[in-house]
Amino acid sequence: MAFIEKRGPYQWRVKIRKKGFSSLTKTFSDKKNAETWARKTESEMERGIFISSSVAEQTSVAEILDRYEKEVFPRLSDGGKRECFRLALLKKELGHLSVAALRSNHIAVYRDQRQQQVSPQSVKHELGLLSRVLKFAQIDCGIHLPHGLPTAQIRMPKLPPGRDRRLQVGEEQRLVEAAIASKGKAIGNIITIAVETAARRGEIAAMRWEHVDLNRQTWVIPFGETRKSPRTVPLSSKAVTILKGIPRRIDGNVWGVEKDSITQAFNRVCRRAKSDDLRFHDLRHEATSRLFEKGLELMDVAAVTGHKDLRMLLRYTHLRPENLAAKLG
Repeated sequence: MAFIEKRGPYQWRVKIRKKGFSSLTKTFSDKKNAETWARKTESEMERGIFISSSVAEQTSVAEILDRYEKEVFPRLSDGGKRECFRLALLKKELGHLSVAALRSNHIAVYRDQRQQQVSPQSVKHELGLLSRVLKFAQIDCGIHLPHGLPTAQIRMPKLPPGRDRRLQVGEEQRLVEAAIASKGKAIGNIITIAVETAARRGEIAAMRWEHVDLNRQTWVIPFGETRKSPRTVPLSSKAVTILKGIPRRIDGNVWGVEKDSITQAFNRVCRRAKSDDLRFHDLRHEATSRLFEKGLELMDVAAVTGHKDLRMLLRYTHLRPENLAAKLG
């Protein structure tokens, strides 16, 4: 049964006590809203569909972001380093709201403001993090979102067409020669390994000898980008030759370089080789496309590259028309 009492000149407090449910208390600025809420809540209790949103009302977005950082970030492959800046932005702009008060219009305003400052892909990453945090609140923290998942009720930023940059004829050799000429033999070897394995920059940087079997020509990547499952990458004879020629390090790492150092060294090599508009991640595109051109099936390529979303895998694939023409005869 609901009890409504006046609390001061502008406050009306509702108390609901019903068998089988925890006691509920909520305050309103006018009696009409108080009565409406009381009727709705009691009706939902009688029909067995009532779910309390009191925890969501008492928990701020900043608090759930902090909890996500504390509990989930340590499980990520990089410890959440890439997500820290995004999380701080979300906390600054939306942290003052309660989880229950966070609506799609708040997120839409955030999206539109951010699109004026950064690329659509960056905004999509930020909203993706917010969506994961809210799902974490629902599933892991047991916090009921009274209005559903607000990130699912807005349009994500429209992304530009995917890059289709592939290595030109002789460009790989020019890059390796430029690396050697600048006494950057390590980055030259890394470029070759990237093209031969389709591995990500972070996976190459974290490569360890204990995961490499040169006799079987395999490299086990313990965890992918999302740390969900390991995968085994086949090593070509060219990749094996490169690895056999590398001196073993005491710490067990193959390269002993950080991800950012790879990017910086690669950019220097590109300038020396006069390779315009080439990014290290383009080597993964190149390698993936070559796997298809060698005749591998979609699932075989996915096993090598570690793609879980086959649609994303197809975005990485740009087959050369001349190679397709050769197959047609």
